[in-house]
Amino acid sequence: MEAYLGLFAAAFVAATLLPFYSEMALAGLQSAGYDSLVLWCWATAGNTLGAAVNWTLGRWLLHFQQRRWFPFKPAQLGLAQRWYQRWGVWSLLLAWLPVGGDALTFIAGIMRVHFTLFFILTATGKGLRYAAVLGITGWLLP
Repeated sequence: MEAYLGLFAAAFVAATLLPFYSEMALAGLQSAGYDSLVLWCWATAGNTLGAAVNWTLGRWLLHFQQRRWFPFKPAQLGLAQRWYQRWGVWSLLLAWLPVGGDALTFIAGIMRVHFTLFFILTATGKGLRYAAVLGITGWLLP
């Protein structure tokens, strides 16, 4: 159970504004013989809930954007907002991207995307990414 909770924590942290990657933990646990479906559930849940933290930060902390500790620079916010305005809410299916994905979830909070829609789209994209990682790892390391 500790391995699954560790994976959940790694996936959660990886989805927040902190730089971290959970794919190696997922692949390592799968190659160690842990159940792939259970791994997928824990990783997807952790990563989606971590993205929800970003949504909350965007929703409530935007008025701190002039502070030094604020995680995004104005240029990064502008780029993410332009992307979001061009592709709309469907861009949240790409929240799994290692570069820009966290910004999309943050921008979704700024743009006040309804949380249920945000959660469904983000979970779908992140779940598909983890399924791909498990599929590739299972294929490469049978």
